[in-house]
Amino acid sequence: MRNNSDPLFDRYANVDFGDAKPVSAVPALAKLQAEHGGKSRVTMRLDNDVLAVFKARAEMTGGNYQTLINQALRDAAQGMTLAEVVRQTIRQELHAV
Repeated sequence: MRNNSDPLFDRYANVDFGDAKPVSAVPALAKLQAEHGGKSRVTMRLDNDVLAVFKARAEMTGGNYQTLINQALRDAAQGMTLAEVVRQTIRQELHAV
Protein backbone atom coordinates (compact mmCIF):
# COMPACT_ATOMS: atom_id res chain seq x y z
CA MET A 1 0.00 0.00 0.00
CA ARG A 2 1.30 3.46 -0.89
CA ASN A 3 1.83 6.14 1.71
CA ASN A 4 0.15 8.76 -0.46
CA SER A 5 -2.81 8.42 -2.81
CA ASP A 6 -1.88 11.48 -4.90
CA PRO A 7 -1.00 10.23 -8.40
CA LEU A 8 1.79 12.83 -8.69
CA PHE A 9 3.39 11.88 -5.38
CA ASP A 10 5.96 9.51 -6.86
CA ARG A 11 6.95 12.03 -9.52
CA TYR A 12 7.79 14.75 -6.98
CA ALA A 13 8.63 12.73 -3.86
CA ASN A 14 12.37 13.29 -4.14
CA VAL A 15 12.35 16.90 -5.35
CA ASP A 16 14.03 19.36 -2.99
CA PHE A 17 11.74 22.32 -2.36
CA GLY A 18 14.08 23.85 0.22
CA ASP A 19 14.65 26.98 -1.89
CA ALA A 20 11.02 27.36 -2.93
CA LYS A 21 9.44 30.79 -2.49
CA PRO A 22 6.07 31.30 -0.84
CA VAL A 23 3.22 32.23 -3.15
CA SER A 24 3.13 35.73 -1.67
CA ALA A 25 6.69 36.33 -2.94
CA VAL A 26 5.74 35.61 -6.57
CA PRO A 27 3.42 38.41 -7.78
CA ALA A 28 1.77 36.37 -10.56
CA LEU A 29 0.99 33.51 -8.17
CA ALA A 30 -0.18 35.87 -5.43
CA LYS A 31 -2.59 37.47 -7.93
CA LEU A 32 -3.94 34.07 -9.00
CA GLN A 33 -4.38 33.01 -5.39
CA ALA A 34 -6.23 36.23 -4.58
CA GLU A 35 -8.52 35.80 -7.59
CA HIS A 36 -9.23 32.11 -7.08
CA GLY A 37 -8.56 31.59 -3.38
CA GLY A 38 -11.37 32.03 -0.93
CA LYS A 39 -10.85 28.76 0.85
CA SER A 40 -9.82 28.10 4.41
CA ARG A 41 -8.11 25.07 5.85
CA VAL A 42 -10.15 23.55 8.67
CA THR A 43 -9.88 20.46 10.78
CA MET A 44 -13.08 18.64 11.62
CA ARG A 45 -14.15 15.20 12.67
CA LEU A 46 -16.60 13.24 10.53
CA ASP A 47 -18.22 9.92 11.23
CA ASN A 48 -16.40 7.14 9.41
CA ASP A 49 -19.53 6.03 7.57
CA VAL A 50 -20.22 9.56 6.32
CA LEU A 51 -16.65 9.97 5.08
CA ALA A 52 -16.82 6.56 3.39
CA VAL A 53 -19.93 7.61 1.45
CA PHE A 54 -18.27 10.77 0.13
CA LYS A 55 -15.08 8.90 -0.78
CA ALA A 56 -17.08 6.21 -2.60
CA ARG A 57 -19.07 8.83 -4.53
CA ALA A 58 -15.87 10.63 -5.47
CA GLU A 59 -14.30 7.41 -6.69
CA MET A 60 -17.39 6.57 -8.78
CA THR A 61 -17.49 10.01 -10.38
CA GLY A 62 -13.76 10.54 -10.64
CA GLY A 63 -14.03 13.60 -8.43
CA ASN A 64 -12.64 14.65 -5.09
CA TYR A 65 -14.40 13.79 -1.84
CA GLN A 66 -13.47 17.14 -0.29
CA THR A 67 -15.18 18.94 -3.17
CA LEU A 68 -18.29 16.82 -2.66
CA ILE A 69 -18.32 17.59 1.06
CA ASN A 70 -17.86 21.30 0.29
CA GLN A 71 -20.84 21.21 -2.11
CA ALA A 72 -22.99 19.39 0.45
CA LEU A 73 -22.13 22.02 3.06
CA ARG A 74 -22.83 24.80 0.55
CA ASP A 75 -26.24 23.28 -0.24
CA ALA A 76 -27.02 22.97 3.47
CA ALA A 77 -25.95 26.57 4.08
CA GLN A 78 -28.25 27.69 1.28
CA GLY A 79 -31.09 25.73 2.85
CA MET A 80 -31.42 22.95 0.27
CA THR A 81 -32.85 19.81 1.79
CA LEU A 82 -31.99 16.36 0.50
CA ALA A 83 -35.46 16.14 -1.04
CA GLU A 84 -34.85 19.39 -2.94
CA VAL A 85 -31.51 18.15 -4.20
CA VAL A 86 -33.13 14.90 -5.40
CA ARG A 87 -35.94 16.83 -7.14
CA GLN A 88 -33.45 19.16 -8.81
CA THR A 89 -31.31 16.24 -9.99
CA ILE A 90 -34.33 14.38 -11.39
CA ARG A 91 -35.47 17.51 -13.26
CA GLN A 92 -31.99 17.97 -14.74
CA GLU A 93 -31.84 14.35 -15.83
CA LEU A 94 -35.33 14.47 -17.38
CA HIS A 95 -34.44 17.59 -19.37
CA ALA A 96 -31.18 16.01 -20.53
CA VAL A 97 -33.05 13.13 -22.20
